[in-house]
Amino acid sequence: MTATTYPATTTRPGRGPGAAGRAATRLAVRQVRRSALVVVALTVGMSTLVAATYASTVGDGLDAGSLAALARNPAVRTLFGEPAALDTAGGFTAWRTGTVLAVLLSVWGLLATTRITRGEEETGRWDLLLAGRLTPAGMLGRHLAVLVATLAGTGIALAAALTAAGTPVPGAALHATGLALVGAYAVATAALAAQVFPTRAGATAGTLALLGVALLARMVGDGVAPLGWLRWLPPYGPLALTRPYQDDRWAPLAVVAVTTVALAGAALALAGRRDVRDGLLRTTTGRPPRLRLLGSVEAFAVRRVLRPLAGWSAGIGAYFLLIGLLADSMTAFLTENPRFADLAAQAGFAGLGTVRGYAATLFALLAIPVGAFAAVRLAAFAAAETGGRLTLLQAGPNSRTRLLAAEAMTTAAGVAVLVTVAAVATWLGAVTVDADLSLRAALAGTWNVVPLALLSLGAAVLALGGGTRAVAALGMLPTAGGFLLEVLADSLAAPSWVSRLSPYAHLSAVPEAAPDQPAAAVMLALTGAALAIGAWGYRRRDLRP
Repeated sequence: MTATTYPATTTRPGRGPGAAGRAATRLAVRQVRRSALVVVALTVGMSTLVAATYASTVGDGLDAGSLAALARNPAVRTLFGEPAALDTAGGFTAWRTGTVLAVLLSVWGLLATTRITRGEEETGRWDLLLAGRLTPAGMLGRHLAVLVATLAGTGIALAAALTAAGTPVPGAALHATGLALVGAYAVATAALAAQVFPTRAGATAGTLALLGVALLARMVGDGVAPLGWLRWLPPYGPLALTRPYQDDRWAPLAVVAVTTVALAGAALALAGRRDVRDGLLRTTTGRPPRLRLLGSVEAFAVRRVLRPLAGWSAGIGAYFLLIGLLADSMTAFLTENPRFADLAAQAGFAGLGTVRGYAATLFALLAIPVGAFAAVRLAAFAAAETGGRLTLLQAGPNSRTRLLAAEAMTTAAGVAVLVTVAAVATWLGAVTVDADLSLRAALAGTWNVVPLALLSLGAAVLALGGGTRAVAALGMLPTAGGFLLEVLADSLAAPSWVSRLSPYAHLSAVPEAAPDQPAAAVMLALTGAALAIGAWGYRRRDLRP
């Protein structure tokens, strides 16, 4: 027998584990670059706008007595956080935009994390990558590094912009660092949830619930002095404790940083302890089959929406119960301090001097979370299509139009449930403090935003019919985008026609005023047209892989 000697196997240049890791990093960058640019633009743009217009909107109108009254008022502290250094452009900017931007960055961070990690793994796009030299922990670590670097870049850009706007460097650096850490905390939490829960939807819902509880803890800690220790719970509470532009405390951010590192480390450690496409929590396989609401396409759509609707109802109900409880305190404060009522009007919160006006203003904001619910439900339908979970239904005798109609009708019913929950919760809170708000008035105010919220449903269906993957983002344009447009137009003193492009400009302050029936009819007509065009496009286009 003749022995044959083969040459030793060598690794081709560029084909080792380092090359695979760099490719994974480039993939992560590609997946988040567009949404990251939008988030950076919103963060920097909103903060710079408020800082640059501080002199014209606030100026010297805030005396020491007014600032002291503002700091003492529990309703103001609960809704907007503890005010600090409002007599400076930097302090006013941090107070006015801090909570909004913290929520924006944390929600973007968690959604991006679950989408590019657990979402890609769930659809099988990581199978070949994980079959090579990269480990699950290595893949997760590279994606987390990209997300954290994006948030760090956002913080650097924000600090530079605030410094250029004339605010002191220490305060700008502290405020920007705090916001970046809040986003990083959400990224780490979502990464850990992605290892625990068996699905992307479960990881997203679990992280959203945790962040919602953290936000409520911050609100209660700011508004109730004996429970002030709740403000040390990350990520939102410590951000307010830093008091940028006044005390410049860095110590509270250490709590967020240490917790973030611990959560990220736990996620990386658990990434290699579970099977691919599985979580540490496993679904029960021996239970009896649950056949309820499986008899038709429409019933199945109802079944799919029940759990998300329960979560959204709990969050919206808790927030508007708090709004009702604060009704008397907030209106009394603004009546005694008309300067702050003027500032609130410039920020898009007019009519806060009476209970009914206060309720009407905050009911208008209800369109944003309800519109987000509609957009997210259609995005989940699009994800089910991409993941192949609708293939058998689409291959059967049911038309695609029927599938989409069932989802749209179920989502519209969910919108009706959410606005009703908000009305009942606000009324219960108002009754508790003997505020002048009847259940009928509360229902009229919340149902007044239904046409605006349905615009988000129409926009999401239109995006779905066009085949784009940005269903949720485009669906939120009429509500979140419309509100942002109105605030920017008012802050910049833009021509009236610019603000009238926003749907909010045509929304009456119900129950303080009568509803604008013609404007509501126009919104409903636009929704109907978007639904029809979207359904037509969805029926004619190819299924997305």
